[in-house]
Amino acid sequence: MFENAEISPGDLPTVDSVEWQLMDAKFLRRKLIDSAIGFFFALVAVGVLHRILGNVSAGQDLSFGWLWMVPLLLTVPLFAWPLVSVPKKGYAIRERDIIYKSGVFWRTVTAIPFNRIQHVEKSSTPLDRRFQLASLQIFTAGGSGGDLKIHGLSAKKTEKLRFFILEKIGSSIEQE
Repeated sequence: MFENAEISPGDLPTVDSVEWQLMDAKFLRRKLIDSAIGFFFALVAVGVLHRILGNVSAGQDLSFGWLWMVPLLLTVPLFAWPLVSVPKKGYAIRERDIIYKSGVFWRTVTAIPFNRIQHVEKSSTPLDRRFQLASLQIFTAGGSGGDLKIHGLSAKKTEKLRFFILEKIGSSIEQE
């Protein structure tokens, strides 16, 4: 006979009781390198724009030196953001699911049950490989893309997690 007992709100598990695993320590350095690359391209773009506008306004008494303020104004947010956002990310592996949290202003917590996972993928960019990092992407049924992507894991831990999840989803398929 089918039963569907009511659960008291006080009996619900809390996310606060989860022991969150933080991203690899090298992930912060990698994000700061991303910021430095972005800053470099902003400098190049301003230099090119300054040159073009200087040639266009030749003979006129216009100065475009203020353009150099744009990269300088971007410096603080560009380099401060990783310092704020990376510590807010974390994941946890539980008996029946994987949970991921992220966000500074808009915080999200995503839980994906193992019995809904269809595919798990490990990926890394050239910069990730330089820092021995990787991303774990989890696909569930009916999704057009990955339902969860966890950036900033060590390459070894990513591979361990991938095998663990594949083992879990393999055993859940066998039990059905």
